Amino acid sequence: MSMGEEDDYYNSSDTYYDLPGEDYSVLVEDEPSALDSEAVRRLLVALYSLVCVLGLLGNGLVVVLAGCRLKRTVSTVWFLHLAAADLLLNAFLPLYAAYAALGFHWPFGTALCKLSSFLLTCNMYTSVLLLSAISGDRCVSVLLPVWVQNHRSPRRTHAACTAIWALAALLSVPSLVFRDTRQLSGGQVACFNNFSLLSPGPAVAAASSGWHVGVTVTRFLCGFLVPGLVIAGCYFIIICRLQRHRLSRNRKPFRIMAALVVAFFLCWCPYHILFLLELRPHTWPPAVFRLGLPLATALAITNSCLNPILYVFMGQDFKKFKVTLFSRLASALSEDTGHGSFPSNRSFTKVSSVNDKSPVSEKETAML
Repeated sequence: MSMGEEDDYYNSSDTYYDLPGEDYSVLVEDEPSALDSEAVRRLLVALYSLVCVLGLLGNGLVVVLAGCRLKRTVSTVWFLHLAAADLLLNAFLPLYAAYAALGFHWPFGTALCKLSSFLLTCNMYTSVLLLSAISGDRCVSVLLPVWVQNHRSPRRTHAACTAIWALAALLSVPSLVFRDTRQLSGGQVACFNNFSLLSPGPAVAAASSGWHVGVTVTRFLCGFLVPGLVIAGCYFIIICRLQRHRLSRNRKPFRIMAALVVAFFLCWCPYHILFLLELRPHTWPPAVFRLGLPLATALAITNSCLNPILYVFMGQDFKKFKVTLFSRLASALSEDTGHGSFPSNRSFTKVSSVNDKSPVSEKETAML
């Protein structure tokens, strides 16, 4: 494809359905119905607005509690970094809502196009790598409780989280490199992945395809499949160990982490599936990408507001444990791994004693 042909390709009358957080550059070759377009835009605007409000409030509260008010433990450090990753993405959601409200027109410039995509990708990598690290931490705590007591500390956990942030940022660099804007006919500006940016010349089509495949496969493996196998392996070992030695009869400590992991993979699974399907867009009906890509991206972004909700509803028995939301959240965040396999009693910090009359004095086991 020559440079002139490339310009004609990107400036055709076809319609882009590519949200700022997506890493697709699908060009839909048929115009959607007005009903589909309007319904999708309204749904996305409402969803992004709701996720933004819930995410800023929930993750902001978690950051304040875990970072400033609760006793610093290994678990609060993990939760602090998870919330910080989500909070950073939540702060940019008004751009997503505006993009959908404007009919997928991006008026914010190339820099914000790149940055918004980078933040979504970095949020994905940071979240799944942190969940993998937490799972490994729980597994080691069950297998080697004595070693954990001597070597596990909040300071070292902070160092591990910093390394995870650095790795996630490195894996997200393609979003900064390939994300681009281009003006279409009718005055609309598209924010999309332009894999030809590093491939000028006559071989642009083949080179672009190579970059596209490389970025897609890397993201699927590093951001979904491999961490999923690591998490599954860790919890399989934990369950086998606990059942074999009858170390814990209480299933409540499993609820928070199980809920976080399940929520992450349910929210991101459609995103990655469509990402892989997009490698061969002409094999599938255009409606798959026209409607599927925006909705899958919105579902992935929804994960950024779910964790604080899960802390509240999964940390304790919601029907029997009648305390304030603030105290419930503090309770979930203050659970620590300890030895992972032995019962332990811990008292609440000043923040978690908002409702001292509630029966919350004992934690049977560490959160796994």
